[in-house]
Amino acid sequence: MIVSTLMFVSVTGIVRYLGSGLPAAEAAFIRYGMGFLLLVPIYLRMAKNMPSRDVIRNGAIRGFVHSFAVALWFFAMARIPIAEVTAIGYVTPIFVTIGAAIFLGEKLRTRRVMGVLAGLLGALIILRPGFNEISIGQLAQLGTAPLFATSFLMTKSMTGKTDSQTIVALLTFFCTLFLFPLALLDWQTPTLNELFWLLMTACCATFGHYAMTRALAAAPISVTQPISFLQLVWASLLGIFMFGELIDPFVILGGTVIVAAATFISHRESQLAKRAITPPAPAVKL
Repeated sequence: MIVSTLMFVSVTGIVRYLGSGLPAAEAAFIRYGMGFLLLVPIYLRMAKNMPSRDVIRNGAIRGFVHSFAVALWFFAMARIPIAEVTAIGYVTPIFVTIGAAIFLGEKLRTRRVMGVLAGLLGALIILRPGFNEISIGQLAQLGTAPLFATSFLMTKSMTGKTDSQTIVALLTFFCTLFLFPLALLDWQTPTLNELFWLLMTACCATFGHYAMTRALAAAPISVTQPISFLQLVWASLLGIFMFGELIDPFVILGGTVIVAAATFISHRESQLAKRAITPPAPAVKL
């Protein structure tokens, strides 16, 4: 999970460097298209041993949702500071909790609701509606939260049905497929420099997704989720030293509130999971 945070922040830095020269959907399509080429050996292996229809169907749905999320993320990344993108992105675990309640039938107990409300408060601290004009980049990044949360929940559900390489390969294939028509709507011929950096993005992102999937398969979300908060540290340092971005204290404050809320939710999930698998005293004696 630590490796995945470094890979995803590397992607963030590269996309920030490229700026808004290319339309967001086109940049996302090229990134996944290059990722598709990197995974050709895995596709050849999959052709000999096709995943089940259920796995392919879930992969297609996840790819469809993830495509729009990543297009919005590329759009936001080129318009607002790296630390702000990362901090707002931590709203995603809040939507994971809500999604687990709606789609997985998990109960929204009082403490979970408090954690969700605290996370939303953190987002409001960053955005400061009424005191600060909310930019289109901020709105785009907020829009990624429920979409990435859906993708995250589907990834977790798929880890028990197939291997990590197949999950990443399916995501890359379907994102390339679904982003293609969006890219054609406003296509601009990329330069060789842009193609090179998008290739680097594909390498970092593909390996980051693989590392994250391996982490989700190896440990509960309650263990892996808090580690993902390292991205805010890496993103802040990257913004300061590579792009000369000033750190907004409200971004740090709001990000801290969101991180605390998500950590609290993860801790509660961990405690409930332990209670669920711990046998009662008489059973221990048996």
